[in-house]
Amino acid sequence: MNKLLISLLVSLGITGVAHAAGDPAAGQQKTAVCAACHGANGNSVAPNFPKLAGQNENYLLKQLKDIQGGARVVPEMTGMLDAMNEQDLADIAAYFASQSVQIGQTAADQVAMGQEIYRAGVAEKGVAACTACHSPNGQGNNAAAFPALSGQHAAYVESTLKKFAAGERANDPSAMMRDIAVKMSEAEMKAVAQYVQGLY
Repeated sequence: MNKLLISLLVSLGITGVAHAAGDPAAGQQKTAVCAACHGANGNSVAPNFPKLAGQNENYLLKQLKDIQGGARVVPEMTGMLDAMNEQDLADIAAYFASQSVQIGQTAADQVAMGQEIYRAGVAEKGVAACTACHSPNGQGNNAAAFPALSGQHAAYVESTLKKFAAGERANDPSAMMRDIAVKMSEAEMKAVAQYVQGLY
């Protein structure tokens, strides 16, 4: 059932996000405060803060709206978006999407397991392959607002999977990520998180 739902969402490109086009140049002017955690060009140095550079624009905009509206709780972002309108958010998303992500390295001892999970899933647990939504090279699916994972900090990805598994993060469409993450062991989360850090 999960695979059918994922395939349907990917093929139809359902996002639920209709918005004005973002202006990357205008967005750059609105991201000064973002740089403290996410880096001036969206490549954060601290592994607990996500890289936003090269992220899919529709995904970024959805997350910004969800954070602003309270559907996604990120304590570090409290109040950061309160004064921004929809065009501001669209511009910020467009700016970070226009930047290039800096790819990291996968720990050698995590490559085999991480690659297996990313490309084939964990069949005996009903965990779908990550490629179904995030693409073979980790670029995600902008039309469906599925995030790019290529180059993302392993620590951030692992933490996010744990939050989905615990239900602490619940803004995923049709609970897709919650359903997947809750079936994964911590070792599996760590391995796939390491794998995408070096994926390109």
